[in-house]
Amino acid sequence: MAQISFSIVVVCLNPGKKLLPTIESVLKQQYGNYEILVKDGGSQDGSLAFLPADSRIRLVTAPDTGIYDAMNQALPYLTGQYVMFLNCGDILHDSQVLEQMAKQIERKKEADLNREGHCYKERIRIFYGNQYNQLQKCVVYSAPEVNDFTCYRNVPCHQVCFYDIRLFEERGYDTKYRVRADYEHFLYCIYERRAQAVYTEVLVADYEGGGFSETKENRKRSAKEHGEITRHYLGREKVLRYKTVMLLSLAPLRTKLAENEKYAGAYNKLKTAVYKLRRK
Repeated sequence: MAQISFSIVVVCLNPGKKLLPTIESVLKQQYGNYEILVKDGGSQDGSLAFLPADSRIRLVTAPDTGIYDAMNQALPYLTGQYVMFLNCGDILHDSQVLEQMAKQIERKKEADLNREGHCYKERIRIFYGNQYNQLQKCVVYSAPEVNDFTCYRNVPCHQVCFYDIRLFEERGYDTKYRVRADYEHFLYCIYERRAQAVYTEVLVADYEGGGFSETKENRKRSAKEHGEITRHYLGREKVLRYKTVMLLSLAPLRTKLAENEKYAGAYNKLKTAVYKLRRK
């Protein structure tokens, strides 16, 4: 099977030794129909010299104002049907990720065709899976359903999402959001583009942890941006309702448990069990 084509975007700036493992995790894929687009902001540390000589890798070097601007700059060069943004330092979990995801996409396409027959028109979708957090040493499971509350609380991170490339035709990431532009774009896809988010059980990426959004300063910025984005897409009434639910359900405490290496594994197992009960 090689019908579905993927574009894997990796952005970097002086990444040191982190770049090569990320690229190698893609090159190890058993599924062959993909390209890798490395968008470099002008690295001076010699790391680009270690990029493997492979026709599937393209390098674009140009100044950018940050990770989301770099992602946007990569978009015009992509040729795949589905795009994934894999942060430098993160890796695809194993050699079967793209093959598993392609099968999931094909199943949805076939189901649509069987239902709609000759009137078939493929729906725009985001396929997403789970991540392994290298700092917490455990699997972090994504919510199996994307609804209003999910969009307020816990959308899947971009490292586990495969976006129909058409979701970037009208616009890319809104760079006024320094920390939450990927979150804002996900909600844009759901509410404005009416994309369907499809959960798969694929363990997609090993997340390095301790990233840009997790510094003390950016956590404050993240909270501010989250409030602005959710009010825009969900409205003040829903935001107030969900904020109350989060407080009553001890969300701050649960966040600390989820981020603690000692308790993260047990917490995520419990969260997964709750997700499974809701799906029954």
